[in-house]
Amino acid sequence: MKLTNAIDRRSKLRFAIKRELRYMMLENDKIIATGRSETIDMSSGGIAFRTATNPKATIPQKGQYIELSIGWPALLDDSCPMRLVVYGRVARCSDSVVACTVEKWEFRTGSGQVAQVIPMRADSRLMRWVEYRRDVMLKTAPASALA
Repeated sequence: MKLTNAIDRRSKLRFAIKRELRYMMLENDKIIATGRSETIDMSSGGIAFRTATNPKATIPQKGQYIELSIGWPALLDDSCPMRLVVYGRVARCSDSVVACTVEKWEFRTGSGQVAQVIPMRADSRLMRWVEYRRDVMLKTAPASALA
């Protein structure tokens, strides 16, 4: 018999995995925060991670668009590091834990060199994804909702 937790509303099973991650948050089409952290658990539908304990750090807010870049434990062809890049929205925040949805994901190859500090990209991939999401939502919204 499977016991269910009345508080846990997740539809996907989460796996405890601790991996280094970098995140970037977007608000009003501007990158408002970037940071480094560590995952707590992940599934195909969501990822939970710890936020920085820095008091000056921007606290993620529910509904914000977010991009996560997670160091993947496997190597491509046993030699090339990989990263899992996830696009989603912040689902909830509490103390130092953030949970976000997984709406789009892709694997990318990383550098063959191990660096202490990995810089965040400065391109607009996250912003392009947010614009795409808005266009899709406008096209699928009923005409009465747009009036």
